[in-house]
Amino acid sequence: MPRRARRPSGAGTGDPIRRAPTKVWEGRLGAATARRVEEYTESLSFDRRLFADDIEGSLAHARMLRETGLLTAGQHRAIAAGLRAVRRELELGEFADAPADEDIHTAVERRLHELIGPDAGRLHTARSRNDQVATDLRLWCRRRVMDLALGCAGLQEALIARARDHRLTPLPGYTHTQRAQVVSLAHHLLAYVEMLERDVERLLETHRRCDVLPLGSGALAGTTLPIDRDLTRRALRFAALSANSLDAVSDRDFAVELTFACALLMVHLSRLAEELVLWTTAEFGFAELPDAYATGSSLMPQKKNADVCELARARAGRVTGDLVTLLSVLKGLPLAYDRDLQEDKQPLFDAVDTAEASLAVLTEVVAQVSFDTRAMRRAASDPMLLATDVAEHLVTRGLPFREAHLLVGRVVRECVASRRTLADLSLAEWRRHSRLFDEEVLGLFELDGALRRRELPGGPGPRAVSRALARAARRAARTREHVASLGA
Repeated sequence: MPRRARRPSGAGTGDPIRRAPTKVWEGRLGAATARRVEEYTESLSFDRRLFADDIEGSLAHARMLRETGLLTAGQHRAIAAGLRAVRRELELGEFADAPADEDIHTAVERRLHELIGPDAGRLHTARSRNDQVATDLRLWCRRRVMDLALGCAGLQEALIARARDHRLTPLPGYTHTQRAQVVSLAHHLLAYVEMLERDVERLLETHRRCDVLPLGSGALAGTTLPIDRDLTRRALRFAALSANSLDAVSDRDFAVELTFACALLMVHLSRLAEELVLWTTAEFGFAELPDAYATGSSLMPQKKNADVCELARARAGRVTGDLVTLLSVLKGLPLAYDRDLQEDKQPLFDAVDTAEASLAVLTEVVAQVSFDTRAMRRAASDPMLLATDVAEHLVTRGLPFREAHLLVGRVVRECVASRRTLADLSLAEWRRHSRLFDEEVLGLFELDGALRRRELPGGPGPRAVSRALARAARRAARTREHVASLGA
């Protein structure tokens, strides 16, 4: 526990500055900042959203200053009451910006001075904007990570609900956008549940990265004042203290990781959106969007477009760009803080906002889209999708798979040339290609039986899918429980 500081006296008549400084650093520079420089360097227009985190951090910092004797009880009461008043103004939209406000941090400090006078200047004791903004950003990221994890769980639950109704709905599985083998619609939807589960894992790992308190690192070298960093850590519910003050004020790895998690999440959402775009075309005809989730054409009266899905697909590219932007900002920075780091917020904010909005709208789309199961069954009924089953039938009769593959490929080629399907062949025709074929080959082309043959763990068989559904529901519930525990 650091030694307690001598009680500070109140602001006396000998204090050299009785007004709020126009700039927090104005003592060093003798000229007013040029208007164009102010416009170019301000960040209040986009970092205002950090106000709740800034005030939460300041309240915890003020409490620590009181506990260590760097503020009197009266000074602490005035500062805490003033910060809460500023927070109310911001929440109600009543906060008036001043021309000299550079960012949300200086705006709050300026308004606090207007409300309580010179004691506002004591709040910045043992604190730099460098460790202040790093703390604010970690608080913001920590909270938004949990929002994103809950959004992923919500989309998982929507997919699971739809999948429960379609364990037995056959659907062509595709490779190279060509019909490949028979799966079920439930199995297909659960593939996205698995992608989202990995997204949740990444987000929760990012939460751990965010959960480190940099406050107390000062500008780069800490402070000579007897502060208690652990007291602040407990007040702000951080799991750990930063271990190196130089690293603490310049570290944005947590922001990169969150932006990356958003970028990969958006890639997954883009893939889902792309399939919905394809499935709602006349060429596929597997699904239809409700009118409330579609748009029309300004020229062609008949059109019904999946614009929401198309925008989600495009915005994945934008979030990928956010990740590249943030990495580019960081790649050449020497220790410790550089003003370049002001540019970390816009790509981070955009990535998180876009991912959260995309999750929300696609969750509604998945819940509302209607599936044409007859069209899916017709497409899955193509006997050619069971050519691999025929080859594996020969494997069970002792033929090496490569030979079986070659043999069945020749049969397929003959069928294509004669405009027949594999199901059209008689047993005699099969046996003309190999004496290993028996009557069982004729029963391989029953569609529901094709699904039942695939009951391995992770496969599309109905029982395997039922187990996967139960497991997926448990994991989504665990995510909600985990997020609730982190927010406690």
